[in-house]
Amino acid sequence: MDRIELEAFVAVAEELHFGRAAERLHRGQPTVSDAVRRLESALGGRLFHRTSRRVSLTDLGAALLPDAHAALAQLRRFQQRGRSLAAGDPARTTLVVAHAAYTCHHLLLRCLPQLRDRFPDVTIVPEALPTTAQLTALRAETAGLGIGWATGDLTGVRADVLSTERFMALVPAAHPLAGHAELTASELSTTALLTWPHQINSGLCDRLLSAFHIGGADLRIIRTADSVQAIAAHVAAGTGIGITVESALDDRTPGLRVIPLAGPSTTVDQVVLTPAAPSYTATALRDLLLRASAEPPAGR
Repeated sequence: MDRIELEAFVAVAEELHFGRAAERLHRGQPTVSDAVRRLESALGGRLFHRTSRRVSLTDLGAALLPDAHAALAQLRRFQQRGRSLAAGDPARTTLVVAHAAYTCHHLLLRCLPQLRDRFPDVTIVPEALPTTAQLTALRAETAGLGIGWATGDLTGVRADVLSTERFMALVPAAHPLAGHAELTASELSTTALLTWPHQINSGLCDRLLSAFHIGGADLRIIRTADSVQAIAAHVAAGTGIGITVESALDDRTPGLRVIPLAGPSTTVDQVVLTPAAPSYTATALRDLLLRASAEPPAGR
């Protein structure tokens, strides 16, 4: 299997649409479809259920997606290291820092310069990875530290809580629910919702699903987007109500109300992940992140 096959698999898995995946990869749709078929042939099983109206992951596809993310990340690191060595740079110790979408990136921005000052000979490589892919990379020791969301199977990985985040609704100012101080799952039960793709943040999705299940409500997600800005744009366009987490809302969007969700399972833990035997540098960064998360935000 080659890189385009893995990239096509990941893009289709996250978009759940071959056309959007092709646009994202700047390739023709037939190229993406052929790449997925070649990969399925090499693996001996189907990665997607396909109908004329819907694309969804098979059990095999869902199981292999974290490994595909980790393999692509490892390939990018191989290329970076190869270019560095070819340019005559000496080989140096590397710390790969994985971070999931929607995590509190300002903590990394505060802590990475401190880490660089303490370990000037260490090459720090930030890498965007979903939490499930981080767990695979940490166990395989291709990543040294991760920041993600609490999830089920943490075998072989240590998780320390950085923060407990509330789910927040992005509501158009003119919407009937815009005047509420809080919103419950039952109040959103019949509403068209926009949020992150399950393939990117399964822990967040599972927690949100639990909140609606406990509240006896239906979770009706009509569209997903891989950034808060994209969700906010769809909300502003009248597509529906957006769901995100508090730490992702660095910028308030004009014309939208930000309303916290209330009820059981409407919070989720953001965690720093390290392998069972972390490096000295990874341990130092974990400690910096935990200390920074305990400090009050600037201006309070």
